[in-house]
Order: sequence, then structure tokens, then C-alpha cells
Amino acid sequence: MQRNAGFTLIEMLITVAVLSILAAIAYPSYQDQVRKSRRAEAQSLLMDIGTRQQQRLLDVRSYAASTAELNVNMPSSVRPHYTITMVAPASTPPSFTVTATPKPGQDKDKCGTLTLNNAGAKTPASGCW
Repeated sequence: MQRNAGFTLIEMLITVAVLSILAAIAYPSYQDQVRKSRRAEAQSLLMDIGTRQQQRLLDVRSYAASTAELNVNMPSSVRPHYTITMVAPASTPPSFTVTATPKPGQDKDKCGTLTLNNAGAKTPASGCW
């Protein structure tokens, strides 16, 4: 008698079980890395806005009240995951605060809301910047 070559049902079930366990371990780690990369993109945008604000202060002696005044284009990689807001009260000395608030999906990021002000202070500071 000739034996058929192939895999048994038990071998296939064991293979599927092992792959499922590996996927269950790897997927959450992958999601964390995606959140970190999105956070880095938002931080880069905040730093760009801060730089443009400082340049505007040198040029016009005031900070812009919105990103439109700075001619900042919101990257398509940041827009779906963060809401960017800017406050520049008319005060002496001039000041501004720009905030990136995570939207649903990104809100599971451990750092939460990111802020940058005219003094260069970044929050949260504990390992998020």
C-alpha cells in the first residue's frame, strides 16, 4: 500500500494554535508602536508650529492665534488622530500654547494630550517627548 503524503488534521490544528498565540502576543505590541509613531508625528508638528510662532514674533512682534495665520498645513498622518488647537492671548509679554489632543483610537496612548508653549515647555514631560 502506498501512503498519501500530507498533513494530518492534528498537525494542522497545532500549527494554527501556535500561530494564533504568536499573533495574540505580537498584535498589541504592533499597535503600541503605531501609536508611538503617530505621537512622534504630532510632536514634530507641534515643534514646527512653535518654530513658526517664534519667527512670527521676531517679524511682527506678536504670536498668531491660529495655524491658518502661520500657513501650517496639517499633515494627513496627524489630522485623523489628533486635534490641534492653538491659543495666543493678547497679553504682555506675548504668549502662546499649542495643544494636540488625541482622537479615539489614539487616546489609548499613555502620553495623552501634548502641549507646547512659548517658553518651550512640553507636557507631559515624563518620557513622552
